[in-house]
Amino acid sequence: MRDVLSPNQGDARDAVLVVEDDAGHRELLQQELTEAGYAVTAVATAEDANARLGAHTFALVVSDLRLPGADGFAVLERTRTLVPAPGFIMLTGFGTIDQAVAALKAGADDFLTKPIDLEHLRIAADRVLETRRLRNEVQQYRDVLGDQGFHGMYGKSPAMLRLFDLIRRIAGSDGSVLITGESGTGKELVARALHEESPRAGGPFVAINCAGIPETLLESELLGHAAGAFSGARGARKGLFLEADNGTLFLDEIGEMPASMQTKLLRLLQDGQVRPVGANEEVSTDVRIVAATHRDIADLMTEGDLREDLFFRLETFRIEVPPLRDRGEDIARLLDLFLRRQALAQDQPVRRLEPDALRQLLGYRFPGNVRELASLVERAATLARGDTIGVEDLPERVRSEPTGDLETVFNPTGRGQNEDEWETLDELEERYIRQVLVFTGGNKQRAARILGIGRKTLYRKLGSDV
Repeated sequence: MRDVLSPNQGDARDAVLVVEDDAGHRELLQQELTEAGYAVTAVATAEDANARLGAHTFALVVSDLRLPGADGFAVLERTRTLVPAPGFIMLTGFGTIDQAVAALKAGADDFLTKPIDLEHLRIAADRVLETRRLRNEVQQYRDVLGDQGFHGMYGKSPAMLRLFDLIRRIAGSDGSVLITGESGTGKELVARALHEESPRAGGPFVAINCAGIPETLLESELLGHAAGAFSGARGARKGLFLEADNGTLFLDEIGEMPASMQTKLLRLLQDGQVRPVGANEEVSTDVRIVAATHRDIADLMTEGDLREDLFFRLETFRIEVPPLRDRGEDIARLLDLFLRRQALAQDQPVRRLEPDALRQLLGYRFPGNVRELASLVERAATLARGDTIGVEDLPERVRSEPTGDLETVFNPTGRGQNEDEWETLDELEERYIRQVLVFTGGNKQRAARILGIGRKTLYRKLGSDV
């Protein structure tokens, strides 16, 4: 993320703060670093330096150890409170080498002894900045790849917290589970979370989309077949039910399963016996069945696409995955996550959303849910020409939506008759903070400035997520 220091100073990643009380030395250092391509600000005291550090973003601080009033250690201590912390080079006279070593232990990246060799200064500045960039890149990998959410699902909205709690509570049972929800909400992630939270986690998790297998092959795929059971069956094949033994079998789009196979599935659920196609004997299996559909259950049964007795067998437990439009503040969190992942994939700085683009996204209904949001971010980040994503980088279907307003952002479901549906003040505050972070492209210093709070307060409000 680039944070412009002033109209006359360049890239904030190359902004350098020089702290030197001797006017001649200060001018020399400023001139040398400016000629080296850095945007240099020079001050004479630790007090002035700390004031500048609180107002601007610097990539590097070059400070004399001995200063009038507070010394260079005070400047070093201030830089250690910044996120990200700038690089730090301490300047010291020959007689204060021990203090310079102490500065390294306190967090300085390097020290130079006076009189300063200007070429050595340039080399040291380049090295410290490169080390800093590599350190930040590693941290970005950790931030993006380390945040796994709840088994790959992200969200702190009341709807998602209730979902995570329900998964934990029913994971220990062997009862069948029916997962419902719109396309793109993450039903397979829910199924995997159930498996990973369960005592069966050490066993296999096997998934199949019933709509993606031709009817003539589905029975063999699920139950397996004996050698010679049909043309082309040269050897026996173990079906997915047996592959999932002692684990979990996820049947996605259960409403697309043929009626004949639904009958066999019902029997299997009743007695736990599998008979492969063409086999004479049944084989016992211990499998937990998790099924899912994006269609309305009542419609499935009315239209004859789901047997009523099978439905009651599958619905020992029922999980409804909430659509993204009902998840309020999670949109901002997911936008931030996907923008960072996209930047990492493209090896580019994290792009931020311009205010109009953010407003447009907050007013969009996301019929394709989280899957659509991830695709949308990839498209917008790829098409954006600069460091920001504007409305023009969004798909036409998003641009044509009415602009989001406060009612849409803070009460996205339009509900309010039930007091349990309303967010607490803390939840509302957290969602607003995350939206500001999306707007700043994750720049926490800018976010804190917009919010009118200190960064420590920002960290405290959002905890380890920041």
